[in-house]
Amino acid sequence: MKEIKAKRLRELTRDELEIKLRDLQEELQNIRLRSSLKQEGNPLRMRELRRGIARARTMLHEDNRGIRRLASGKEKA
Repeated sequence: MKEIKAKRLRELTRDELEIKLRDLQEELQNIRLRSSLKQEGNPLRMRELRRGIARARTMLHEDNRGIRRLASGKEKA
């Protein structure tokens, strides 16, 4: 499984990070649904997704508070 690293998340712009967060939340919801139906047997992936969501939310919070800025779209061009 591929862990969501903080370093890679910091390289994203705010819009990209919000999209990534939405994707992670959606994937976690799908895994929870499958788990409730006894179709998914990988709790490790659920843990990785929860931690990735927490990392993304933390970075958005840091950006909002001015603690640490995310990448801007200008730098990526």
